[in-house]
Amino acid sequence: MKITIFGASGFLGRALMHEWRNDNVIGLSSNDADIRDAAQVRNAVERTRPDWIVLAAAYTDVDGCEGNQEHAFAVNRDGAENVAEAAKREGSSLLFLSSDYVFDGTKRTPYEIDDRRNPQSVYGRSKAEAEIRLLEILPDCCIARTSWLYGVGGKCFPDTILKLAATRPSLDVVDDQRGSPTYTVDLARAIVQLCQRGASGIVHVTNSGNCSWFEFAREIVKESGLSTEVRPVSTEQFPRPAKRPAYSVLSAKSLHDCEIEMPSWEDALRRYLQERKSET
Repeated sequence: MKITIFGASGFLGRALMHEWRNDNVIGLSSNDADIRDAAQVRNAVERTRPDWIVLAAAYTDVDGCEGNQEHAFAVNRDGAENVAEAAKREGSSLLFLSSDYVFDGTKRTPYEIDDRRNPQSVYGRSKAEAEIRLLEILPDCCIARTSWLYGVGGKCFPDTILKLAATRPSLDVVDDQRGSPTYTVDLARAIVQLCQRGASGIVHVTNSGNCSWFEFAREIVKESGLSTEVRPVSTEQFPRPAKRPAYSVLSAKSLHDCEIEMPSWEDALRRYLQERKSET
């Protein structure tokens, strides 16, 4: 198959380029094609003529989106629409990366793919509106929702915790938000399988299991052999510009229906720490 990845120089994009084997893969950065520009997107798709397009390009600074709403929608919604229109013209299949932030976090059981979207942040709204538009343009596209993404080569929660833990005797971390940490390597491998199996519709793709940010941080510190004390605090004690879902665990049923299993978040974290150590 011929694969075109938009956002290949980003956090997930680099993992996709590294993990994708046995197919003809072309990675495009924003320098190659700015997804906000419909003509650039169309030209890129006409030039590469892919069987599958993976749209990993996005504006993912959740707090930054609150203060830069126009840019958030231009990239995450309108840019996605440009890619979908180009895919439709070329007859390419499309996989779009979406987020747990399309939900409001009021459930206490894992979110299913058909649960109502009710985003509480600009970032979440931009992704939710993109999902709706893409399903109108390409009803058979694949929307892969993920959560709490981290990996080597970019700013992420584990990296921040490790840097802080190296210089502080204690850390306060929010304990009333719950989700599923997801390692870019595992997400990339699942995306490869989804495309190779011709997946369509909405699929929830996260590492298995769930935890709070506090529990995640505690495990990061423990697995790294650090002695830093990690203390639980409430969201109210750490106000942020963008509202976070209190509970955004995504049900794995849709992924299991595609006969794909994801490793546990604990196993993924150990492999991330090994990879991080080898990179330094």
